[in-house]
Amino acid sequence: METGQRIFQTNNNTDSTLQNKLSIQVSLSGLSFCVLNKPSKRILHHSYIAFNKIVPPIEVLKQLKEHLSSNKLFQQDFKDVTVIHDNALATLVPKSLFNKNNLSDYLKFNSKILNNDFITFDELSQNEIINVYVPYVNINNFIFDTYGTFEYNHYSTLLINTLFEIHDGGANASMYVNIRSNHFEIVILKNKELILFNSFEYKTEEDFVYYILFTAEQLLLDPETFPLTLMGKINKNDALYNAAYTYVREVSIYNQETKFMLKPEDKKNFIQNFVLQNNL
Repeated sequence: METGQRIFQTNNNTDSTLQNKLSIQVSLSGLSFCVLNKPSKRILHHSYIAFNKIVPPIEVLKQLKEHLSSNKLFQQDFKDVTVIHDNALATLVPKSLFNKNNLSDYLKFNSKILNNDFITFDELSQNEIINVYVPYVNINNFIFDTYGTFEYNHYSTLLINTLFEIHDGGANASMYVNIRSNHFEIVILKNKELILFNSFEYKTEEDFVYYILFTAEQLLLDPETFPLTLMGKINKNDALYNAAYTYVREVSIYNQETKFMLKPEDKKNFIQNFVLQNNL
């Protein structure tokens, strides 16, 4: 799907029976963990740790270490390990304007970065787009020391790539909104082209619908006609859904039946993590 960043380390374990994949989503507000047995498509473990507030990367690493040490399932060699870096320190750049020697220049105008920040990039699967971002280096170093070879990407890379896959490619612009606990991403696609990507914080349903309508207005999208697809932490009984439906006529929820086997009590939280479940 995407061109992922990889960190390599020699691994002397040649056991071909290793079939489990570990995926970790990292942000300053929480951590998500998933262990998938690939041949059986069974989710062996899925958990989420929500922090009470935004914490610094050193505290995220502490929480990560504690969680990985608390379950013997994590004390094994995995066939694949992936890390999803979820932060606002990212920007999209047309490939025609991209120069890997100028990574900080792309970020400094819309993100607060430090002189010693490590900056890297993903290449999106379509449309000649590069995603330049700052990963959590302390997390990468720890995963490297613990598990060896692993792959990492930015959250927005995986989100946009997944939406490219489900988008019908029609001539009319479609708006996709990926909803999370206190913020959401808006992605607008048209003719298999990315028209807009942005992230917004919200506290109320009024905040939520304001940003949707403001974005539509800026792009001259008619709320009576453009299709709006909601995904993530949403259902039809939700106040956010009702607020959107009040002002936008074509509103739907992306109901994806999971292709994985997991415990019934884990299903809701797993399905609501749109990016994680679509990139296992």
